[in-house]
Amino acid sequence: MWYRSVSTNTSYFKYRRVLAILALGTQAIALVSHPHEISSAVADDENHWVATWTSMPQEVEQSNLPPSPSGSGNAMFRDATLRQTLHMSVGASRIRVQLSNTFGGSDLSITGASVALPTGSKIGVNGIDTSTLAGLIFKGSSSVTIPRGQVVYSDAIDFLIEPQSMLTVNLYLQGGQSGNKITGHPGSRTTSWMQSGNHLNASSVTGASTKHWYFLSVVEAWVPTNTTALVILGDSITDGRGSDDDKNNRWTDLLLARMQSNEITNVAVNNQAAGGNAVLSGGLGPTLLSRYKRDGLQQQGVKYVMIFEGVNDIGSGGGIVGDQLITAFKKIIADCKAAGLTTIGATITPFGGNSYSSGVHEQARQKVNQWIMAAGNFDHAVDFAGFIGQGSSLKSQFDSGDHLHPSVAGYQEIANKFPLDIFK
Repeated sequence: MWYRSVSTNTSYFKYRRVLAILALGTQAIALVSHPHEISSAVADDENHWVATWTSMPQEVEQSNLPPSPSGSGNAMFRDATLRQTLHMSVGASRIRVQLSNTFGGSDLSITGASVALPTGSKIGVNGIDTSTLAGLIFKGSSSVTIPRGQVVYSDAIDFLIEPQSMLTVNLYLQGGQSGNKITGHPGSRTTSWMQSGNHLNASSVTGASTKHWYFLSVVEAWVPTNTTALVILGDSITDGRGSDDDKNNRWTDLLLARMQSNEITNVAVNNQAAGGNAVLSGGLGPTLLSRYKRDGLQQQGVKYVMIFEGVNDIGSGGGIVGDQLITAFKKIIADCKAAGLTTIGATITPFGGNSYSSGVHEQARQKVNQWIMAAGNFDHAVDFAGFIGQGSSLKSQFDSGDHLHPSVAGYQEIANKFPLDIFK
């Protein structure tokens, strides 16, 4: 059995789309000359904020710091413009952006920021459509200093994003961030561009590039109240290891495309996963037990929280890790239910032939998966292992080559077989 459910829901949305572009008359962000508007987005009974894009913030390892010259010296991104493109899920005509200094070793000063649509509506490109440029404002100012360990939202702006569209975010840091401890997301699978000097409103950024994101954690959309979000808490398989750079073919991207084509246009897909992440201890980035409230329960507009994680714990753990994972999942489920959220569990996919593989580890995987699929635990359970696995191994046509991470074909299979009636 590939799917078990104990509850479903139905909702669809329609909304008007109006494009307004924001202009700034301060700093060096003289963007365009059209009349523009800043919107306060006062809460009402018809609309609310929903995260349309997320990345799991973590401390950037030394090997993933920006290339020279942005990553050299005693400050990161000193006198540098950083241009990054993001894949939106649901559309809106009003957005705001969250910047993160959660893991920074010092205060983070952003001299200026802007958004635009990328050239050709493509991901990972260095160019923008300058006619769409809009400056970001922070409590009325074009610059902002984010204290160490904190996040900040931009003011809301009227800016049209279509479902599944790309958004470019530009940041300029005149003084950079002191030291080399910064916040980012290494597994972006997306090219980011950087260049010395202030190029916030330049048609292209022609300096160095890297396949990481820095400082960006959330883009939120102002949408009707029947629009909600699915948050996926996961590891490298959800983060897209085995997918193609600049192609948006992680299984979450492919699921979003299928949802949109099946008229499930009122559920955003929030990818809150990171390569090497663990549920219990160790791994890369904060453990799931330490981050699920931040990344799941506290996301704006969340309705569904999905867990697809545990392989790194099993691969590096002993015989009791299966029981420990079940205990951890019970805690997360209880907190989700207390918050009125719907829980989804996915079985841990097989890894026979990988260095994680052993009899003890396979027994732990089977034990956890049996619990996930059993009635009375998650509100919905989805058998990813059954979708792309055969026994203790991935099916050959779905194996990226390391016998742990699926290929793009494997990610497509997960998206194709994901039970959409969960959202109806």
